[in-house]
Amino acid sequence: MANAKEIKRKIGSIKNTAKITKAMELISTVKMKKAQDLAIEKREFVLEMLKIFLRVEDYLSDFPLFSVKNSWKKTLWVVITSNKWLCWGYNVNVMKKVNSYVNETNEDLDFIAVWKKASNFIVRTWNNLIADFSDDFSDNLEPVFTKEISEFMRDHFLSWKYNKVVVFYNFYVNTIRQIPVAKVSLPIDSVDIKNYLFSILDWHVDLEKEIEEMKNGYIYDVEPTIETYLSEVLPMILDMMFYDVLLNAKASEHSSRMIAMKNAKDSANKIAKALTLKYNKARQAGITSEVSEITAGVESMKDI
Repeated sequence: MANAKEIKRKIGSIKNTAKITKAMELISTVKMKKAQDLAIEKREFVLEMLKIFLRVEDYLSDFPLFSVKNSWKKTLWVVITSNKWLCWGYNVNVMKKVNSYVNETNEDLDFIAVWKKASNFIVRTWNNLIADFSDDFSDNLEPVFTKEISEFMRDHFLSWKYNKVVVFYNFYVNTIRQIPVAKVSLPIDSVDIKNYLFSILDWHVDLEKEIEEMKNGYIYDVEPTIETYLSEVLPMILDMMFYDVLLNAKASEHSSRMIAMKNAKDSANKIAKALTLKYNKARQAGITSEVSEITAGVESMKDI
């Protein structure tokens, strides 16, 4: 029965693992839903931003964030990962995307890390890390906190030290599919902003109706100047765009971890089931052996 006891001990260990992975799966499910809800809640704000943006679109061509004045081949890369592992290929896919771009480009690169796995990866690959926001943010993303990174990116771009800013992250498609992307965040143009605002509102707002009502509405003057107005409105839009990137990244992370923990739980249950069958066979064999020994003993006593 020694073998059966060992199997029973393994069954207990495997079942405990299944309980832990199930709990982690449920936690990731809740966090993923929260990230999705946050993305939905900003639609009203986005609609108002779109109305404002369409009124000032014609004045954007000379705005600093829409042009590159630096001829140097220097790029700022922002890498977004997670603080922890156990999320399938979430972090690995982003790192592979970064590595492929590093091998393809001849640009001089500086890096910003968002969450710990990004900073570990950048330092380990001997790249130049100029800022690490790993300890500043939790799973509870708030625009007031993500604004810090967005402002940091803009300030460095406007210093003319960099000719572009590229963000690497996982784009959330659905629960089982997340795509690693490299998105040029700066410089931008009006088409990029409109496409972003439209993509959030599409299928949820009658855009044609809203735009027509805006065109037929009162045309107002902007004071003190259009430049002052843009200097306030554009950063708000860019902050929101980066906030949306982080929401996508977080939703992708929680989806990946949820699927990974579900697969781990299912595998643990399968192993526990197989071990239970093996245990029952070993236990049955032990009982059969004991019965045989007792029967043999009884039969031997009859001959005395």
